Amino acid sequence: MGSRSRARRVVAALGFAGLLCAVLGVIMIVMVPSIIKQQVLKNVRIDPSSLSFNMWKEIPVPFYLSVYFFDVINPRDILQGQRPQVRERGPYVYREFRHKSNITFNDNDTVSFLEYRSFQFQPDKSRGLESDSIVMPNILVLSAAMMMENGPMSLKLIMTLAFSTLGERAFMNRTVSEIMWGYEDPLIHLINKYFPNMFPFKGKFGLFAELNNSDSGLFTVFTGVKNFSRIHLVDKWNGVSKVNFWHSDQCNMINGTSGQMWAPFMTPESSLEFYSPEACRSMKLIYKEQGVFEGIPTFRFVAPNTLFANGSVYPPNEGFCPCRESGIQNVSTCRFNAPLFLSHPHFYNADPVLAEAVSGLHPNPEEHSLFLDVHPVTGIPMNCSVKLQLSLYIKSVKGIGQTGKIEPVILPLMWFGESGAMEGETLQTFYTQLVLMPKVLHYAQYVLLALGCVLLLIPIVYQIRSQEKCYLFWSSSKKGSKDKEAIQAYSESLMTSAPKGTVLQEARL
Repeated sequence: MGSRSRARRVVAALGFAGLLCAVLGVIMIVMVPSIIKQQVLKNVRIDPSSLSFNMWKEIPVPFYLSVYFFDVINPRDILQGQRPQVRERGPYVYREFRHKSNITFNDNDTVSFLEYRSFQFQPDKSRGLESDSIVMPNILVLSAAMMMENGPMSLKLIMTLAFSTLGERAFMNRTVSEIMWGYEDPLIHLINKYFPNMFPFKGKFGLFAELNNSDSGLFTVFTGVKNFSRIHLVDKWNGVSKVNFWHSDQCNMINGTSGQMWAPFMTPESSLEFYSPEACRSMKLIYKEQGVFEGIPTFRFVAPNTLFANGSVYPPNEGFCPCRESGIQNVSTCRFNAPLFLSHPHFYNADPVLAEAVSGLHPNPEEHSLFLDVHPVTGIPMNCSVKLQLSLYIKSVKGIGQTGKIEPVILPLMWFGESGAMEGETLQTFYTQLVLMPKVLHYAQYVLLALGCVLLLIPIVYQIRSQEKCYLFWSSSKKGSKDKEAIQAYSESLMTSAPKGTVLQEARL
């Protein structure tokens, strides 16, 4: 009896434990999605207490700027009206450092900030040095010539004389460092003296001079603390909610985020929209495919075919015109009226006539397309590579001798790629808290439910087996009683029917 009592107590304890596990599993199945959502919302909003705040404030991901120049091989032939030939040089790689300052939290659930950037040359990652010489179009001369195309001939002749006096030509030979970060040019001082509002710079001229050790404008974005639905969206840039560079309200709208984080809980129907001060416009990337980065599930977003399409191919882009061939965007209105164009490198995804007009261009999707890999649950980028090309429209301008007989062409100047991938301790912390823990909770709820069901089966099986034993005992007992009655009846029959002398002997037998 003691062993049976102990067995019953053990079985009852297992059954109770199973009930607890099953109930806890059901509760987790109901509650865990909500818990994970609340945890994600808490950690991705712009708030000093959130996990991602320090990542947002000072990006820990190592960013690199890789620059490729199109070295002009035949400048003299171009001046005679021949097809340009270029040779790609690079990459010249720079480590990009970003940090936010003047962070101010406002009463309307927004935060304002300035983001500063600085660049440091990385010779070990580069193919060449900053002292390398590059032959490229003289942007100042050819831009000034294009601006004066419809001006009076007398002014054009004066400009030609001024160019000759200053030693300015249509093509120049400069070092990588000068092209990137600026060089002294007497033409700048002359233009600023007689046309003070033509160029926004007063000192050195360089393609990236305005980006180094400077900010990208005052951003005001929604924090998501009070209203999650607008998290990370830009409220204003430099105090305005739309720019005035373009010719339609749609193109002038400042849409999306500042390009660092997006709203969490993405689906394949989601898109990545952000405002780029360098491009003076908002851009939208579309979903392409799922992937995995260092064990973290990602959604890959890429540029749609319509990103730089002209108004004829994609009517909503009409506001960016005057347009030329599809696949390039005229950015002259936000670049001191210089005839500059933005596109994918090597005119990838553009009208083929653009690449065919310049010898040495080889567009392909593997090298020249851009992408962002984003963790869909948090909206935080894991890996990105944004590539853009800057080109100059050049042509012969009658009356300005420096332009010779140049045939109209969109001539690539350079292309650059900004890339970064989460790594090291930041990646490990992100993976543990925002990927691993939710995954553990997700599987734990089903493990508990399954374990609870298994433990609940133990008392049920025990009860069934106990009932079977009782039934067998009762059956055997009943059968034994019937056998005794049969033997007794048989003996009595023998006693009454057999001769007296043989009863004892037969009974003994």
